[in-house]
Amino acid sequence: MEQSTLQSIKQRFGIIGNHPGLNRAIAKAHRVAGTDISVLVTGESGVGKESIPKIIHQFSHRKHAKYIAVNCGAIPEGTIDSELFGHEKGAFTGATQTRSGYFEVADGGTIFLDEVGELPLPTQVRLLRVLENGEFLKVGSSKVQKTNVRIVAATNVKMQEAIQKGKFREDLYYRLSTVEIALPPLRERQEDIPLLFRKFAADFGQKYHMPTLRLDDSAQTLLQNYPWKGNIRQLRNVAEQLSVLEQDRMLTAAQLSHYLPQANTQLPALIGADQKSDSSDFANEREILYKILFDMKKDLNDLKKLTLDLFEKGEDLHPTEEHQNILQKLYDEVPSQDSAPVETLALPSQNSATPELQTPPEVDKYSYAEAIVEEEPLSLQEKEIEMIREALSRSDGKRKLAAEELGISERTLYRKIKQYEL
Repeated sequence: MEQSTLQSIKQRFGIIGNHPGLNRAIAKAHRVAGTDISVLVTGESGVGKESIPKIIHQFSHRKHAKYIAVNCGAIPEGTIDSELFGHEKGAFTGATQTRSGYFEVADGGTIFLDEVGELPLPTQVRLLRVLENGEFLKVGSSKVQKTNVRIVAATNVKMQEAIQKGKFREDLYYRLSTVEIALPPLRERQEDIPLLFRKFAADFGQKYHMPTLRLDDSAQTLLQNYPWKGNIRQLRNVAEQLSVLEQDRMLTAAQLSHYLPQANTQLPALIGADQKSDSSDFANEREILYKILFDMKKDLNDLKKLTLDLFEKGEDLHPTEEHQNILQKLYDEVPSQDSAPVETLALPSQNSATPELQTPPEVDKYSYAEAIVEEEPLSLQEKEIEMIREALSRSDGKRKLAAEELGISERTLYRKIKQYEL
């Protein structure tokens, strides 16, 4: 395609950019315009898919007939058949008169079905019949009608996935996508982003009677490196906000970042489809910590029991097999440190002289034993309630500060407070 022809098409339809993927899509649309081939335009939401069917219609032999654009995702499922194919009087409640559908009205012209992936399955069957032989039935009618329309469809849905899930008919997909035209997302057109922004800034400056916004080098770099999930539509909205709200007409990256969500936030990348959230990671770490604390508490109780037995059997200090196992388990769990060696407790052997061991007067072995018996281990839920209460107390009841201290979100903390009626 000649460069002059390409530029004239861009000027005529208000298309800005020189990305090879964009130029290839325009050239493809121009080539198929003179035929009646069905075309499927694919690309993310906001990339400007609506320009392609206009190009196809205007450069076709149908350009003097009607061009109708239909947003399939905006029409309720119960009325879309009536909108597309029409209905007879009395076909359903509220059908007070016969109505012609878009396929009847646009006979001889072009119909653009935007968001075609949102069509319900029964409507897909009707559309397939139109594509195959140009025939359709009005809702509530048994009379077959003919239409001669050119269908151009567009979608941001991954069609192969929709087919696998049973949400879109495979035969209809192949009928629609005789020629498929893909538009690249804005993040792949970095060199076009400043051009688009300048065009939008000039348009909004004229609309709101303000000087045109300009970007310094840092702001332009930020603009080009931003992911633009909303594509051209998002860029246009940002340009309009800046034109209205910013008093300085030369923008820096710092000013621009306030209008770009998460522009300066480094978010963790998800690896795999079943990646767990940060909150679940915190919960897992907390459970591990609780388990370690409870194991330590159990070991301490074992040591207390061993000590109590020694006090009660002061006349016979020969260690039993149970005592040896407890001491060995405790000894194995103590980490070795070079700077501070651990002093081990050695029980007297059978051959050594047995020193006279008396119960210290300040220790009441009966009350000590009673304390061990009456001590009840805390459950995970009780420990969590205790931690939440302490955090709220230290933060004077401020949930945000308490949530930061606990390492959970404020929403999770609010749910816990409501759950435990704190």
